[in-house]
Amino acid sequence: MVLRRTYGEQGTNGTIYFDGEQVCHTIELPDRNNIQRLSCIPEGCYKLEKRKYTKHGEQIGIPAVLGREAILIHAANNAMKQLMGCIAPVTELTGEGTGIESRKALDKLKALVYTLWEQGDEVFLLIREGR
Repeated sequence: MVLRRTYGEQGTNGTIYFDGEQVCHTIELPDRNNIQRLSCIPEGCYKLEKRKYTKHGEQIGIPAVLGREAILIHAANNAMKQLMGCIAPVTELTGEGTGIESRKALDKLKALVYTLWEQGDEVFLLIREGR
């Protein structure tokens, strides 16, 4: 999967693609040089793994982010108010770091990723700038 991002003062917006097809949009915190809890994660290629957390239940985790821990892909509609470094899928972007229908977008993304895992595939997320 590929996440293509655009960066703004109030948040980072993106779109996740799989095999060239759009899966969902994403929101994240602004790019603040990978400062824990205040920044989106750096661009790069990350292996996704199933993670279980008390607060969010079973989620898609991004465990190998340098200098960070507990990075998840979970539901949120406002990056500045609801995220601390994680990625939130949204159905539609409404502004920098904001979107709507996050739970719906998360369900769609999880269905894809879990299907790939059930088939025995490893799933990677390549994050880069651009539309």
